[in-house]
Amino acid sequence: MRATIMYAPGDVRVEERDKPALRKPTDAIIKLVAACVCGSDLWPYRGADSIEAPRPMGHEYVGIVEEVGAEVRNVQVGQFVVGSFFASDNTCEICRSGYQTGCIHREGVGGAQAEYMRVPLADGTLVATPEMPDAGKVPSLLAASDVLGTGWFGAKAAEAGPGKTVAVVGDGAVGLLAVLAAKQMGAERIIAMSRHASRQALAREFGATDIVEERGDAGVAKIKELTNGLGAHSVIEAVGTQESMMQAIRATRAGGHVGYVGVSHDVELPGLELFFSHVHLHGGPAPVRDYLPELIDLILRGEIDPGKVFDLELPLEEAAEAYKAMDERRAIKVLLRP
Repeated sequence: MRATIMYAPGDVRVEERDKPALRKPTDAIIKLVAACVCGSDLWPYRGADSIEAPRPMGHEYVGIVEEVGAEVRNVQVGQFVVGSFFASDNTCEICRSGYQTGCIHREGVGGAQAEYMRVPLADGTLVATPEMPDAGKVPSLLAASDVLGTGWFGAKAAEAGPGKTVAVVGDGAVGLLAVLAAKQMGAERIIAMSRHASRQALAREFGATDIVEERGDAGVAKIKELTNGLGAHSVIEAVGTQESMMQAIRATRAGGHVGYVGVSHDVELPGLELFFSHVHLHGGPAPVRDYLPELIDLILRGEIDPGKVFDLELPLEEAAEAYKAMDERRAIKVLLRP
């Protein structure tokens, strides 16, 4: 089969690899219908994460079940499925509390930018749609496998809701879908922090009421200006850098909540400032599996259209161009068709 492999920063190749096989009776093999490049894939692409050996890429996926292990009960061959970027049993005490990405048996899921992939713990990781979805729903269902679920968790962690002013730091796919999530949760005012016209337009389409182009301390000052000097009730941090995290914390009012879902890189929190801020911090890898049934239902009923974050579609063979387009910010998010 054809699969996307990263050899070194900036070096992405599509090459022939062995088709995956079942390793455990709890595995499933799926034939990919669509995959994509994640913003977190750009960290190793840019050299911020080390690459010790050639790495199969991709952790966002939708596909059709081709084979299941002897112990798999919840999904069947031929079903269309959506899965999370972490495999979980969905039965342990941590999973049942809504934190499947903290499952005591969790495993990473990778190699989705390919024709086929193996999914561990299939019963707890994959969610089947009621029937084969229309082709037009595939991008949105693909978004649910990570960026929508991650934006959703960011909004929940920040306690977005009715009467709240929500600010979103980061205008990538996760940040934009955090705007959509905050809107769905009933936020009264949603401030998207972005300086790119196309992303600003999509943020407004998803529910943003205000756009702030300033960053850092200037961005914080602008949020304070828009909120009577208090700061936002809820701030979603969707980048993962020192600047973005401090911008999020400082833009939050006393007693407010920060939901951080950007993969953290070299972030250090000043303890004394945090102590006196009275800001709640909650985040981490999103428990996407917890939200998948609800998100799939919202998508299939046409209530949300998160697939709009895909502004470029390429065949799998052009995965290197997909990475380049996202790295150069010529695309918000690239969908790959095997």
